[in-house]
Amino acid sequence: MKQSVLTAAFVTLAGLASAQTPTLNVYTYDSFVAEWGPGPAVEAAFEKTCGCNLEFVGVGDGAALLARLQLEGPHTDADIVLGLDTSLIEIAKETGLFAPHNGIPDTLDLPISWEDDTFLPYDWGYFAFVYDKTRLPNPPESFEDLIGSDTSILIEDPRSSTPGLGLLLWMKDVYGDKAGEKWAALKPQIVTVTKGWSEAYGLFLDAEADMVLSYTTSPAYHLIAENDDTKAAANFREGHYMQIEVAGKIAGTDQNALADQFLEFMMSDAFQSLIPTNNWMYPAVMPDAGLPEGFDTLIKPDRALLIPAKDVPAVRKEALDEWLAALSR
Repeated sequence: MKQSVLTAAFVTLAGLASAQTPTLNVYTYDSFVAEWGPGPAVEAAFEKTCGCNLEFVGVGDGAALLARLQLEGPHTDADIVLGLDTSLIEIAKETGLFAPHNGIPDTLDLPISWEDDTFLPYDWGYFAFVYDKTRLPNPPESFEDLIGSDTSILIEDPRSSTPGLGLLLWMKDVYGDKAGEKWAALKPQIVTVTKGWSEAYGLFLDAEADMVLSYTTSPAYHLIAENDDTKAAANFREGHYMQIEVAGKIAGTDQNALADQFLEFMMSDAFQSLIPTNNWMYPAVMPDAGLPEGFDTLIKPDRALLIPAKDVPAVRKEALDEWLAALSR
């Protein structure tokens, strides 16, 4: 009898303690929360300081993340959304789901000036076609070279993937009104269009195509984590399209102070130092220890391309129509 009473008391106390521990729900993309991504280490580091439970919810790729928010609307369980980028933030703002942040830190280290009052950047990089030097010793050095070759490629769907959307905007930025023609010319070399980055990169590693749409930083993973220097990113003469990944706070969150605390933590060295060798991107704030050895071997694009965020929705619609028309022929 006494043991039963003590057990019941313990369960009650445990339940009360659990109920008093707030939970912060962060929607993000799948690779961020993978065991090899930064999510597990971010969770452990933040929970040491927040007195909370940090719950990551993986939602496909970045574009799929926005689609889920649009579907859930004001009833979303998210407190923070981490994983949208500059190609999606204007559309995200149109949902009315996001609240302003508390200010832009002066420690930001980006190639461009950041002035957005809703979203804060946490990393950035350049899209690129990655190849295996042992399989493709003479890679194309421009879109024109690629289109004029028989090089096979893997790309991601711009409707569900931020890299796929990045390529769409990259082509549109380079070719303007001729982008549709260039997509039609490139179509025979596209082995497949995957839903997200992970699927495409996995197929590339299985030698299903000569090149895959990824990032200039992707070879750093193979070099640092696998001691493999056979992967490289092709340096295109036209320049490379930039991606800046961001996080924002949901306006209807019931964990407002905790959400603000997370955004502040995101700018800290504890978070930013995880980005280079866990998310394999450039950090938005340079870590105290600088970039890891191996990042100095990466290509440095001659030109950084980026369509202003406010112009993206209109450009995206036109570019997507052209892409769908070209690939359906």
